[in-house]
Amino acid sequence: MTNYPIYLDYNATTPCDPRVVDSMLPFFNTHFGNAASKSHAFGWYAEEAVAHAREQVAALIGADPQEIIFTSGATESVNLAIRGFAEANRTKGKHIITVATEHKAVLEVCEYLTSIGFDLTILPVDTDGMIYPQQVEAAMRSDTILLAAMYANNETGVVFPIPALGALTKERGIAFFTDATQAVGKIPVNVQADGIDLMAFSGHKLYGPKGVGCLYVRKKNPKVELSPLQYGGGHERKMRSGTLNVPGIVGLGKAVEICSHEMSVESARLALCRDQLVSALTAKSTILANTSATMLLPHVANLCFNFTGGDQLVRKLSMNLAISSGSACSSVSVAPSHVLKAMGLSDDEALSSIRFSLGRFTTAVELEQAIQHVLDVCPGSQLTQ
Repeated sequence: MTNYPIYLDYNATTPCDPRVVDSMLPFFNTHFGNAASKSHAFGWYAEEAVAHAREQVAALIGADPQEIIFTSGATESVNLAIRGFAEANRTKGKHIITVATEHKAVLEVCEYLTSIGFDLTILPVDTDGMIYPQQVEAAMRSDTILLAAMYANNETGVVFPIPALGALTKERGIAFFTDATQAVGKIPVNVQADGIDLMAFSGHKLYGPKGVGCLYVRKKNPKVELSPLQYGGGHERKMRSGTLNVPGIVGLGKAVEICSHEMSVESARLALCRDQLVSALTAKSTILANTSATMLLPHVANLCFNFTGGDQLVRKLSMNLAISSGSACSSVSVAPSHVLKAMGLSDDEALSSIRFSLGRFTTAVELEQAIQHVLDVCPGSQLTQ
């Protein structure tokens, strides 16, 4: 018996791992102290828990614990990184480079910066959704101060050549920010080896709680300076004032610790599941993969239902499958995905595309049932031109 709905939208959010929930519970009532309270044991205990979580996060990404800034999530981290860096370094230059397929959090803060005097270059991607170091190098100017390029795309799973981009920016003395929200905890990420200066990610994408995220800020070689977006208390190295979300931070620390132990086995299993799904569905001539890139996240597939009424099929499938036709942050819009449009898909093709994202709790039975359900309801007529 099929137990609908089947959850295949892990890129939108992940369920909290039960081990994460267990780690958080004491910090809601027993160990409820404010980590900034320095005069009693409740505050000391909370401060120690935050420090431990900082060490757990740093260990996963190859950072120093002091380089970890806790935030409310990836969107805040993105804004603090890009806007904070631009405002702190505007005397050094006014040019920023980003990519057409970035998350809206990146694109919109970059567009805001143009309204206050910065110049912006938005690089195109090829039909696989990929950019290349030579494109970035060609776009660099003498006044370029920042490259913002995501680690892995949230809609397609395409992984950018991050180490090459990091090496290029280091050669030119340009800061490198990456939105690694979909990559951290799924594939190996090391800020030192990758040449990353600023990196954002979020707890709820890696089986931690919602409402907590991280920003990695390089402390040396070179030291990265940011202007804060909010003031009051000087928390988090004076970059992000506000009472720390201790239960959430503890949960995030536990989540990344679990990822550090289980990521390699989990990713290998999910890659096999992803390949099974793609192979079974693209065997039907009217279902096409939207990218043939070889550098992909192990758990993500973006497929186009290439026939008349494909967008209606997407809506029909959503009654039984938790799937997405784009970024969760943009899902209120009926507009076609800006990511797929940037890759050259038409409006109809983009609206007829589905992102399948698998995860830790996806079972073999669920996967088989989901594949069969798609095939059962998928007609065979080609998309009219």
